[in-house]
Amino acid sequence: MKETYGNIVDLRRKVFAEVARIAYNDCDISELEDSSYRIVPGEVAKYREDIFRERAIADERLRLAMGMGVREISVYKKITDGFDKVDIDTNAYEKPLINVIKFACESCPTKAYFVTNNCRKCLAHPCTNVCPVNAITIGKEGAIIDEEKCIKCGRCKDACPFSAIVKYERPCASVCGVNAISSDEYGRAEIDQDQCVACGRCITICPFGAIADKTQIFQLIKAIKAGKNVYGAIAPSYIGQFGAKTSAAQVVEAIKLLGFKDVIEVGLGADVTTLHEAKEYLEKVPGEIPFMGTSCCYSWSLMIKNKFPEFSEQVSDTGSPMRYTAEYIKKIDKDAVIAFIGPCTSKKLEALNTEIKSEVDFVITFEELMGMFVAKEIEPSEIEVTKDLEESSASGRGYPVAGGVAAAVKEVAQKLNPEKEIKVQGANSLDECIKMLKIAKAGKYDGYLLEGMACPGGCVAGVGTIASPNRVKGSVKKYMIESKVKTPLENELLGDELK
Repeated sequence: MKETYGNIVDLRRKVFAEVARIAYNDCDISELEDSSYRIVPGEVAKYREDIFRERAIADERLRLAMGMGVREISVYKKITDGFDKVDIDTNAYEKPLINVIKFACESCPTKAYFVTNNCRKCLAHPCTNVCPVNAITIGKEGAIIDEEKCIKCGRCKDACPFSAIVKYERPCASVCGVNAISSDEYGRAEIDQDQCVACGRCITICPFGAIADKTQIFQLIKAIKAGKNVYGAIAPSYIGQFGAKTSAAQVVEAIKLLGFKDVIEVGLGADVTTLHEAKEYLEKVPGEIPFMGTSCCYSWSLMIKNKFPEFSEQVSDTGSPMRYTAEYIKKIDKDAVIAFIGPCTSKKLEALNTEIKSEVDFVITFEELMGMFVAKEIEPSEIEVTKDLEESSASGRGYPVAGGVAAAVKEVAQKLNPEKEIKVQGANSLDECIKMLKIAKAGKYDGYLLEGMACPGGCVAGVGTIASPNRVKGSVKKYMIESKVKTPLENELLGDELK
């Protein structure tokens, strides 16, 4: 999305920057009434059929960015309706976090197969021969698919020698690994919130920008302006997000300029997670449980709870890096207000749903952080810094790349018990995670450590990222190489955790 959906990315950033501007400048909330005119200026529509619809959609995005819910099309409400509930300097999240803006949705067709004009009406008719329900006939212009009979098996597409049959489906539904997206009575996308695991893949793929998540930018800035000791806990995938030539230390200093008291790398918490998961794996597998799943990706853990409840006890009991980083900060400052800054929407739900809520007060994404930089006119690459960051090990810094968690845990486990064979298997994207668990269910991964991540390529491809996953992956690997501490076992900041 970041490279090819530029118009939508630009709109999102303008919305985040506008909310941050209102919060930092203590603007009267009435300014929200004309914010869409600043975001979508002029008289001529740029992307839709008219500028009024563009502004109406921007209004809903603004509401979500303030932490409010989307409005029903059929019910009149002011854009500021419900603001009193979110005009606070503490967590204002209420489910659902991920929402469909109904009048931005174009009611994309659901899964179907379509015959293009590339059909040659060939003599062999392989499409009709392979169709198990006789849904295909050959007409005057070419093959015809009877949609009422079609069972969407795709055999005709695979059999056609001219590639004349194509598959199309609603983009948001196609990437939802838990099948949480269906249609309402008007054919618009609808999210089953009981099945949704907040991975945000639907947000990244919708070409109309019709799906968006709530943010806490406004409440976070209010906490900063209230004089609270706000600390940032920034996820390892921040490397490379704010410009290829922007260093980690520059990003940290830029965040401090926003009003944060200090910033701690979540790679430190990743080191704690690595130690705990390595010990847990050695203690439990295969004696107590046949295999163990990692615990870092909340969407993966929630998917297991919903789809494979029989495996819930086989997900590591170890806390996530976000949790351990928050605990570390609380030891430094008991009055700390902690804002996790990361790549995904999943962490928003994790902080809302679990014991993490008491430690993590806010969760924002890199994209939302960029909106705050824009509002304060801060350019991280222009900041002068004098020292490098050395809070986490190389393996902790490698967590955001697919395979990084399992590699870190395996490395430490082997150092703790060199005689034990440690087998790992990973999957990134919920579709692939489900396939992996089905194989595990058949007993083929007994003895394994299974790493699950909801995003293809790992956290570097999260919905709240800014830069190309491939570029960030390269930056993360370079950052790992530069680390003076190679494994958590050498990280003196972990203190008692090393005992």
